[in-house]
Amino acid sequence: MLHIIQVILFILPSYFANSLPVIFGGGLPIDMNYKFIDGKRILGEGKTWQGFFTGVGIAWLIGCLYAFILPGTEIDFYQNNLDYVLLGIISGFGTMIGDSLGSFIKRRMNLARGTPSFFIDQLLFLYVSLLLIWIAGLSIINLYDIIWLTILTYLVHRGANILANKFGWKNVPW
Repeated sequence: MLHIIQVILFILPSYFANSLPVIFGGGLPIDMNYKFIDGKRILGEGKTWQGFFTGVGIAWLIGCLYAFILPGTEIDFYQNNLDYVLLGIISGFGTMIGDSLGSFIKRRMNLARGTPSFFIDQLLFLYVSLLLIWIAGLSIINLYDIIWLTILTYLVHRGANILANKFGWKNVPW
């Protein structure tokens, strides 16, 4: 049970980085309205600098909070407090890069903004985040954790999007 709690804490910065830009995003598009060589927008209206840095910022704040709260507790999973801060920053960037990559792919596939795509919408942010965390040497998870995180992420993402739609933060429930 202890490991499950640690894994959930480990992934929370990514979850928050993925969800809060829906509420606090907006503003200048990352692609500055430029088009790719195929004549389509690079990322589209939904990917903004404000949303990107909101995602990175909230993940960083969670990492900082962990650095103050978790060391010395039963659920502490790093030897160094700075690792929690790095987890937050890397999770945030990985999540936002994965989300932006998803938009780039969807534009190339001629999928309009808001069109659902199971892997791209619900899981790409998770896998890019986990990859960057692993590259940084900060991963605490194993293959079984990745499998159940995939299922959990899909369910959490679906539920959060339904709620965001009901509250008027998203136009579609996916």
